[in-house]
Amino acid sequence: MAINDWPLAERPREKLLQQGPDSLSDAELLAIFLRTGQAGRSALDLARELLGAFGSVRGVLDAPMEQFCRQHGMGESKYVVLQAALQLAQRHLLEGLQRQDCLHSSALTRNYLLSRLRKYDREVFLCLFLDNQNRVIAAEELFFGTIDGATVHPRIVVDRALHHNAAALIFEGSRE
Repeated sequence: MAINDWPLAERPREKLLQQGPDSLSDAELLAIFLRTGQAGRSALDLARELLGAFGSVRGVLDAPMEQFCRQHGMGESKYVVLQAALQLAQRHLLEGLQRQDCLHSSALTRNYLLSRLRKYDREVFLCLFLDNQNRVIAAEELFFGTIDGATVHPRIVVDRALHHNAAALIFEGSRE
């Protein structure tokens, strides 16, 4: 049965409008972005299949395009929509850091760094450049390494800090 034939309270978009986004399951949220299903399968069915295939929302969003597109009913356009949604979320987190005193919001800083570095399977050295009120001026991935390490060149870090006229820095070296 098509989603349009469901009771209004069970349709993901209408449920979000009536009860808020927190009321939706992972599959329902994904279904909103997928927008359409296929013959005999609703967008919600496809979303559940994606979650089953990749294990989690993160697994779906981290999936390489080739693997994602091999899933039944998935193609480049649905992959692009999900990647765009992910990028919007990352930019939203960065704007939150830029508006707030990030040193007093360690949770927001951590969430931003995790979202920014989650896609890498190797070491990445990221630097947040802060102004004199500890607001983020810029975030740059400065060095990339191997699976277990990255070489950091202090001269380049200092050069980038001077370029941004940064008063302080936050470094994060991370890999999944």
